[in-house]
Amino acid sequence: MKVKNIGDKTMEPEYDLSKMKKRPNPFAKQLKKQVTISLGIDVIEYFENMAQESGISSQELINLYLQYCVVSQRKLSISN
Repeated sequence: MKVKNIGDKTMEPEYDLSKMKKRPNPFAKQLKKQVTISLGIDVIEYFENMAQESGISSQELINLYLQYCVVSQRKLSISN
């Protein structure tokens, strides 16, 4: 029985996941919904610059920021 070394842990051959077939996440459609919104050029440039610095896509950064607003229940103060 050959044992593969994965980092500092060993893995038995019957647990070799490299032969596992990939399949889409069946819950992905429930997690995100595609929408089209218009954003200001300055907003797009801001998130694109952050994306280049972080290595995360600008769409994902916008989603993460909006998710943060949801979780922390941030409210936008709009005054006339």
